[in-house]
Amino acid sequence: MKEFDDFNFSVEKYTKDLTRECVGGSDLQQRKKEIEAYNETTAATLKQTCKKNYMEFIQTAKEISHLESEMYQLSHILIEQRNILATMTDGKTSSRLKAESLEVESSTVAEDVENSHATRAVKEMVQGFNGNLEGKTFLNEGALIELDANDYRPIQRVFFFLFNDVLIVCKVKHDKRLDFLTEYDPKKIAVINIKDLDGVKNAINIITPDGSKIYQSITAAGKTEWIEKLEEAFRFDQQKKPKKGQAPQPPTRVKQQSKASTPEKETTPQSPGEPKSLEDQTPEWLSTASEEIQTLVAQRHFEDAQELIKRTQDFMRNENRKKIPLADVIENKVKQQELKLINVLLKELSNSHNRNLQIALRAAKRPLKILVEMGRYRQASATLLKVCAVSLRVAQREARRNNADISELFFCDLTQVACDFLTAFEQQPACVSALVVWCNAELQYFASQLIKHYLTKGTSLETVAKCVERVRKPSTKLTEIGLDISYHLEGLLRTTLESLIEESKERLLDSVGRTEESWQPYNLQTKSNLKRLLLELDVLGIDVRAQATGDTWMNLTQSTVVFIRHFLQLTEHCGCLAKCETLLQSLELLLKELFVAQHSLKPPSDMAVDPNFVMKNKIFLVDNLLPIAIEKFRQISGRQCEGLRELHTKMSRQQGAPLPRQRSVYTTDVF
Repeated sequence: MKEFDDFNFSVEKYTKDLTRECVGGSDLQQRKKEIEAYNETTAATLKQTCKKNYMEFIQTAKEISHLESEMYQLSHILIEQRNILATMTDGKTSSRLKAESLEVESSTVAEDVENSHATRAVKEMVQGFNGNLEGKTFLNEGALIELDANDYRPIQRVFFFLFNDVLIVCKVKHDKRLDFLTEYDPKKIAVINIKDLDGVKNAINIITPDGSKIYQSITAAGKTEWIEKLEEAFRFDQQKKPKKGQAPQPPTRVKQQSKASTPEKETTPQSPGEPKSLEDQTPEWLSTASEEIQTLVAQRHFEDAQELIKRTQDFMRNENRKKIPLADVIENKVKQQELKLINVLLKELSNSHNRNLQIALRAAKRPLKILVEMGRYRQASATLLKVCAVSLRVAQREARRNNADISELFFCDLTQVACDFLTAFEQQPACVSALVVWCNAELQYFASQLIKHYLTKGTSLETVAKCVERVRKPSTKLTEIGLDISYHLEGLLRTTLESLIEESKERLLDSVGRTEESWQPYNLQTKSNLKRLLLELDVLGIDVRAQATGDTWMNLTQSTVVFIRHFLQLTEHCGCLAKCETLLQSLELLLKELFVAQHSLKPPSDMAVDPNFVMKNKIFLVDNLLPIAIEKFRQISGRQCEGLRELHTKMSRQQGAPLPRQRSVYTTDVF
């Protein structure tokens, strides 16, 4: 096979040489198999080579990533060293200035030097930044890593320059140059501390006008420093105002005293100095309440956020409101945060659905409790019922796939939902109507699925009775909590059950008389068969031992024995269905017509049979079978079967004495 590896390989030449060398088709087939085997071997080798190259490529990419990380750390170390050297240089300059000027002037000069140094560094290092940094106070700088908000995957390396009123965000390029990305006002952003997770540590969430962004610091100390510096930039003007605001007060006071002409005017300039101003009387926690609520919601501390909202609202209802000049503004902000909290809780509640209803209800307890405490009863109840509906229907589908009992599962889940709902909204009776409406809707859906999958056309009456009985028993559990849906369930299934009963009646009536009847005593062939038959009929509630003759004979026809067993079984099924009064009339008619059809069977006119034996079978049906069927129906359903009772009375009167047996009369003409 070395010819295939040759660079000048020709298919036509190889084919001609091959046909010249091979003798007969067997040699060609052998060479074909060899070529195919070589083809498979070559393909497998190529796959292994590709896999090996791919693994080497992945390993190389990992090494490159590690190298980039190391280069980034080296870059960060170099930047810190540069800052240290600049600080040492500025320290020498500031110490020289301190020796020449007063303490206040020296601090101002040091701050100006630091600001000028930072301004110069930004202009030299950041490409594409054209902003004005004159007169701004430098607070902090450093490198961070921007992460993806969904999977915390690193996106890019960034570098921050923080001043008192601007945050400059730069991208660190591969050549370690800084490329300007954007800038933010520190007063219009919010910083949220992110707890350390398995894959992410030292991360902070910065909420900007463009959206939420996540950044990661190299060390925990760097993360803490950034949170403090951003908070300092946010409150920078509030910290500077008191120092600058007290300076103009003495001149105004002197000016007012110089213009005072009466004792009343002399007292007026002293009034601002005695009590605090209206702005100072606003509590600090109240002025930052809206920001604190937003932070708590972002950190999923919903209970603390709700408690702070309630505290703010209670404070605003008191007389303290008159002492707060910005009360309306604060109240509107808190109101907006309250609406945001409600939306977050409703979304949290709607996302708590699960295949397992218990897990869904457990997950819904926390947001549900907070919403109830906030007075959002209707929204909370509607959302909870939607979540439960999804879980119920998913559980029903899973049960059908696994051939499990869906009736027990459905009503147990419905009972659990009702109990938890009434517990959560115990103080709100108006929400109970929503529960009733929801139960009605779920019951309709359950009945439709029951009809679609279990009560289909052609289903036997035995299967129908078992299915309905499995549904009725667990439905009574809801009556323990005051919710009776049995009557409504019977109404939803009534039309389908009546059609199935009518269909079964037609099918059973058609089967009567189909088999050929010899109108002779029934021979069961063996003693064991006779014994087994007697035991089966004993279980059904009828004793036919008086009709047994000999070792294997029954003094009844085979069709009569089969009908006795079948009719008693059918009576049990009809008794189960007749527990609902609406189906009683249809079931009585079924039993009555079936019994009349069997009782009216007659032997053909051309068949020689004993009429007394035929009459004996009919008398046994009326006198023995019919009373037992009437009593069994009453015991199971708890109702009297009036149709069979009337039929028994009527047929008992119509029965006459047995006909005399025909005898042969011989005549002779001897005499």
